[in-house]
Amino acid sequence: MMARGSRAAGPGARHGGAPVSLLVALLCLLWGSTWIVIQGGLRDTPPFLSAGLRFAIAGSFMALIARRYAQREGGNAPPLRLVLALGLLNFGVSYGVVYRTETLLPSGLTSLLWAVFPIFTAVLSVWMLPGERLGARQWLGLFLGLAGTGVLLGLDVSRLGSQAVQYALVLLVSPLVSAYGNLLVKRQGAAVSSLLLNRNAMFVGSAGLLATSMALEDWSKARFTLSAVGAILYLAVFGTVVTFGVYYWLLRRVSAHKLALISYVTPAIALALGALVGREPLRLTMLLGAAMILCGVVLVVRKTRLPANAAK
Repeated sequence: MMARGSRAAGPGARHGGAPVSLLVALLCLLWGSTWIVIQGGLRDTPPFLSAGLRFAIAGSFMALIARRYAQREGGNAPPLRLVLALGLLNFGVSYGVVYRTETLLPSGLTSLLWAVFPIFTAVLSVWMLPGERLGARQWLGLFLGLAGTGVLLGLDVSRLGSQAVQYALVLLVSPLVSAYGNLLVKRQGAAVSSLLLNRNAMFVGSAGLLATSMALEDWSKARFTLSAVGAILYLAVFGTVVTFGVYYWLLRRVSAHKLALISYVTPAIALALGALVGREPLRLTMLLGAAMILCGVVLVVRKTRLPANAAK
């Protein structure tokens, strides 16, 4: 859910080949794996504390990268309002909601509900970006995505109890605020250094999450076991910094539209890993809801050509 660069691939950029395909596959695998890794880490550490530490570490890595490469990337220093918006919304609220939700909902089911992100992006872009319109294909995609979400809520989440339904409904705030934050950056951050913006925003998000944790969570119950520390480090380094770097490298060489593949492959990987590794239930109704949501995403993304964002 990091801010995406606005620079399109140059005229001489490579648009295909095995290296690009392998890197896209790597992004899908890494981002698809983050959902179950988040849930694994939550067995020993409270959600807001775990998320806050993740972005404190990721922000520290980003600070080192920015020191070396920010000048080469170019761009202006990010304005404070944009840093606060991205940090509080995309890293703070969005990830806080996801981590809290995964204390109750299975990781695969959570990833499927979050997969409506491109649909929310398409709807908000009409309001936030000049010239954006929803065509017939997008309206169909919107309907399919929302119908699929309804199937998951009514037939799968409801099996877990009324509290799970409440958590799932709150979860939808996460892709909504992420879509708003990304479009805000797209509208106001074209000339801003993406490295500096994400570095600063990660620290803001981390501070907000840790402050929330101090107020609501009992740190004495946190157990920094090998698996908990490993999960936080994996999510910070591979689930955030590595994916961020690979995505930007690709974005400068292939179209953002081509990278939209990530939007509908990542949830499928998360669902499969949840079932195979986490032994999470995989029902026909869940597959039906997933198919409806992902078909809706395909229809929306094919038309909007907006950058994909499935990272957790």
